[in-house]
Amino acid sequence: MAGHTDNSVVIDAPLDLVWDMTNDVASWPRLFSEYAAAEILEKRGDLVVFRLTMHPDEEGRIWTWVSQRTADPATRTVRAHRVETGPFEYMNIAWSYTQEADGVRMRWVQDFHMKPSTPVDDDGMTEHLNRNTAIQMQRIKKLVEQAATSAAGSSVR
Repeated sequence: MAGHTDNSVVIDAPLDLVWDMTNDVASWPRLFSEYAAAEILEKRGDLVVFRLTMHPDEEGRIWTWVSQRTADPATRTVRAHRVETGPFEYMNIAWSYTQEADGVRMRWVQDFHMKPSTPVDDDGMTEHLNRNTAIQMQRIKKLVEQAATSAAGSSVR
């Protein structure tokens, strides 16, 4: 059995702004509350390989891993996977951006399987990811909408 999550949020901002802000991996420590650092290791066209480092957890452990993502600006989709899988057998994430009447729907679909040696199984990780994704998406929504409001206000002057 594998883990699967499917979460989305509607962001009231222009599609280009949502796309640009959420695909600027180097800025993720400001966009996501869980990341302490994002280091770009390689960039070729729309492909980026990067290391994410989280803030210390409750036991003081610092988790870090390397991921690769490929953005497709024409379809407004992104495919990503962990290169250094850590506690996962695999972790794949698909991002999509869809213009809707009230904003841009940003959707993350995560498919994964936990290694048997980890203390959490697929169901436990699914629960954790669903809970944390909602928090991160609300934070991103707020920050992107604030940026959109600031940009609109400065263009009026």
